[in-house]
Amino acid sequence: MGFKVPEDCRMVRGPLASDSSIGNNGAFAIKLKKGGLIYALASDQLGWEHVSITKAKAQRPPTWSEMCEVKDLFWDEEDCVMQLHPPRSDYVNNHPNCLHLWRPVEGEIPRPPSEMVGAVM
Repeated sequence: MGFKVPEDCRMVRGPLASDSSIGNNGAFAIKLKKGGLIYALASDQLGWEHVSITKAKAQRPPTWSEMCEVKDLFWDEEDCVMQLHPPRSDYVNNHPNCLHLWRPVEGEIPRPPSEMVGAVM
């Protein structure tokens, strides 16, 4: 199924308001299963699916489990997406505690063999 947005979480009021007419683009306020709120900006432009994620009212970036929950809202469980560490010269930092998920529209993300990551069960 691929990239999709959680329409029930779309921000429809305020400066980042949008509606479904702009497709998979917009701002979302997501209540997490374990509590707390995440803000996400999503887009599917320029050959990339992208979600930026910020933990509301926190002075820290989202945790791994929070990123996984958001990933599964915007992509299927078996889709491969990535966090990217670009060259320092390409850094853009508009928010100090924001993390990003990316997936190219064309092609697969290369992955190392599972046994290089850990024991294969």
